Amino acid sequence: MRIVKRRIALLAALLATTLSVSACGGGGGEGGGDGAGATGNVELQDATLTVGSKEFTEQLILGQMAIQVLENAGAQVKDETGIVGTDTVRTALTSGQIDLYWDYTGTGWTSFLDHKATGAPSDPQELFQKVAQEDLAKNKIKWFALSPVNNSYAIATTADRAKQLGIATLSDYAELAKTKPQDASLCAATEFLTRSDGWPGVEKAYGFTLPKQYVSEVDLGIIFTQVPSGDRCKFGEVFSTDGRIAANDMLVLEDDKDFFVKYNLAMTTREEVFDKYPQLEKLFTPLAEKLTTETMQKLNAQVDAEGLPAKQVAQKWLEDNGFLD
Repeated sequence: MRIVKRRIALLAALLATTLSVSACGGGGGEGGGDGAGATGNVELQDATLTVGSKEFTEQLILGQMAIQVLENAGAQVKDETGIVGTDTVRTALTSGQIDLYWDYTGTGWTSFLDHKATGAPSDPQELFQKVAQEDLAKNKIKWFALSPVNNSYAIATTADRAKQLGIATLSDYAELAKTKPQDASLCAATEFLTRSDGWPGVEKAYGFTLPKQYVSEVDLGIIFTQVPSGDRCKFGEVFSTDGRIAANDMLVLEDDKDFFVKYNLAMTTREEVFDKYPQLEKLFTPLAEKLTTETMQKLNAQVDAEGLPAKQVAQKWLEDNGFLD
């Protein structure tokens, strides 16, 4: 009898300890308090949602983040990530094949709302507000959870070369192109070389023209082999969150005249979905605000350079930052 009573007492003590730890929240890693405290009270047990994404690395990671935080909040989630093409994934959203996915304000401004890149507001918050208001009014698409992540066009070179040439900004690069064009040689993809918000616009905005013999049209992936070697080109077109920038010790030149359209990350969904589940904003806003351009570079590098699965990379970051119980 005495043994039974002792076991009951031990069980009671264990239960009390467990409840005490649960009440304290636990949580771990950088920003654990912010993440768990901000999203831990969001409940979506009645929700069934389909998450989509585009096909490139960053979008696959972000799509897995969305799936995991939704599941953590109790939602039933269908995975439709990895859809090829901006227009295709947008059509999937508007037609109801998917319910939400991460997109970029610059894409909304130029691709979905048909504005010229040169007319885009340079302030990320102002651009987000204009895109959100117009897309909601015209297409019933809700934008929310704006992030500091800016996946815009950029020009990069190696950190050592930038130091050697004394280059830190696009204005510095423009001067180099005028005085020593052979040292300003560029590799870029076809689209960047022809778009008004790409290379032609850069030359116009910064007041220079690089002779054609110093411009090489290549596939995007080749840029990360050609620029470090310097054989074919010493500078290259990149997207500012690409993980291969850090992996190849490259430096992104500052766009000191704010020419490039901002491509800040934000969540998109249909108005009807947001009206049904307004708690989505509370769920995703803390996550979006925690992400930065540098963070996305590192996460992308874990997939592209280290070969880790996007799902694993997403889960580790969410756990480290307190977004998963």
